[in-house]
Amino acid sequence: MAVKPVSLNGRLVGPGHPPYIIAEIGSNHNGDIPLAKRMIDEARRCGADAVKFQSWSDKTLISKAEYERNTTYADKKRHFGSLKEMVDAYQFTPEQHVEINDYCKQVGIHFMSSAFSPEEVELLSSLDVPAIKLASMDVTHPVLLEAAAKSGKPIILSTGLADMAEVATAVATLQESGCKELVLLHCISIYPPDYKDIHLNNMKTLETAFNVPVGFSDHSIGTSVPTAAVALGACMIEKHFTLDKDMEGWDHWISADPEELEVICRESRNVFEALGSGVRTVSPAELEKRKKFRRCIVLKTDLRAGHTLTLADLDFKRPGTGIAPTDYPYVVGRTLKHDLPEDHELAWTDLV
Repeated sequence: MAVKPVSLNGRLVGPGHPPYIIAEIGSNHNGDIPLAKRMIDEARRCGADAVKFQSWSDKTLISKAEYERNTTYADKKRHFGSLKEMVDAYQFTPEQHVEINDYCKQVGIHFMSSAFSPEEVELLSSLDVPAIKLASMDVTHPVLLEAAAKSGKPIILSTGLADMAEVATAVATLQESGCKELVLLHCISIYPPDYKDIHLNNMKTLETAFNVPVGFSDHSIGTSVPTAAVALGACMIEKHFTLDKDMEGWDHWISADPEELEVICRESRNVFEALGSGVRTVSPAELEKRKKFRRCIVLKTDLRAGHTLTLADLDFKRPGTGIAPTDYPYVVGRTLKHDLPEDHELAWTDLV
């Protein structure tokens, strides 16, 4: 059965449709809404279809004991304080969700976010997001999977950290709970992964196993891997995004900057267009170029009228506007009407 595309606010995503590019802002807004809006503007300028944030609070993601275990960090650039202090600063409040969603509609780019609790699924549903994103860490969180599925929204599920059995269980949970449209993202949840560990061919494995559109959530450095993923059939690319890799915060250093995101958006779509069809065709431009680049039959030497042609009399040179080389069997044995010079481009009218 052919894989059916999903509809994200009318934008079809799946086989036969251009790759859907998500600029993963995540927490790179650093709790600064004006910065978030500048990032949205840049992502749209670069050609992204959507920006994605992360919907969690100080109470929905991390336990008190974990906060207490993470009070200081050696890397002060990525961690300005304790874990609790950073979560407090970076959490995206419901009011900020509304403001950013409205801003995305105003500038013309899809707003999405990863939900980390059923309450946040409900919040995102109320904002009429095109899809609910679920992070790799929640492949084994059936309560959240069920809540997301029951929202009635398309689901985008990253599959990092999970083996095939865990992915299969998650897909079954989603579908049994009412999910009708699902996109799986192949993902390696290492920042950044070694190239040898990325295994882009897993995308085809997921598509074959679950018969749903499959994309790629990328944590590599640079632009080559996501464009390669599109060449292998990825219908969606999710890439961390920042305005400045040197900015303080968790993920800026492994994120694409505007120059890289622009390359990913442009080249992914170029690659998709270049993939084309599996049906062998010759374009009108190539048909026209045949006239210059192919060969025709010419004479090797001066020949007299009445000469009966042999293969030894013939050569094959550009352009391809005369008698084609494939027709030489119908030329050999024919007689010339006129005296003809060396290199003459033979025509049927030259033959008796």
